[in-house]
Amino acid sequence: ELLELSEELLRAIDDGDYGTYEKLCDTGLTAFEPEAQGMIQTGQLVEGLPFHKFYFDMRQSGNFSQRVSTIAAPKVMLLSGDVALVTYTRLMQAIGTPLAGYVDAYNETRLWKLSKTKADEWAWKHIHFHRSRCPTNAEFYKVSMQQTLL
Repeated sequence: ELLELSEELLRAIDDGDYGTYEKLCDTGLTAFEPEAQGMIQTGQLVEGLPFHKFYFDMRQSGNFSQRVSTIAAPKVMLLSGDVALVTYTRLMQAIGTPLAGYVDAYNETRLWKLSKTKADEWAWKHIHFHRSRCPTNAEFYKVSMQQTLL
């Protein structure tokens, strides 16, 4: 179930479906991710959904290329009765850009917590994630981007 929820979450991100993303995530979601590093590469903890909504809004405006994510080498661990950890490598394929077909890879760790919903039902909510670019892919990406820009 948690792997399926993680796949649904990534589909929502890829499709720009903020409604599904918001439904799956806790309002206090925390994250460490490349987008929060800024120009000086200092990792910042992102708290809440507004930071992420910005990117959904950009995708809806057509400023982002389409992509498809695939989960590779997943591991699901139940840490307690109501907390679980899902780890995997996320392969993202670009579509309809000069880099079409290019695969970008990230290592992701996602924490889920079983919580009561407003309808007084139990559901898994995404509460934290850490995403970092796979090291070997980062160097290839820099070279590919430089060649694309020339």
